[in-house]
Amino acid sequence: MLVARDRTGATFDFITGRGAVTMAQLHRHLLPVLDRDVLLVTDSHPAYKAFARTAAISHEAVNLRAGERVRGAVHVQNVNAYHRRFRQWLARFNGVASRYLPNYLGWQWAVDGGRIRSADKMLRIALGMSNIQR
Repeated sequence: MLVARDRTGATFDFITGRGAVTMAQLHRHLLPVLDRDVLLVTDSHPAYKAFARTAAISHEAVNLRAGERVRGAVHVQNVNAYHRRFRQWLARFNGVASRYLPNYLGWQWAVDGGRIRSADKMLRIALGMSNIQR
């Protein structure tokens, strides 16, 4: 799972498959949603550095393995918190099929941050009777 999130809570999440994220996956998923003048803040995985370099995007990495969580205003805590909430929320289902994971991500995205506040609206969206802009 790949998550891009800004300080306002705007969130994009993607299923990238098993294993570590690759530069090709980052290009496929992140490039269309990132502004060119953004500062991309990530953990220290080398694919992020390579992606930022080839996409000409400013990049800062925090080294979580070395215990670095925050460097001034640079941190990945918003993404880590989103991951934690998603895992906790998903645990109630006692396992889900991988092929349905995008559906669960969409559901969690809608619930997280109160984007959809009424059960009626959630049902209408689930049944395809309403559209939500992501």
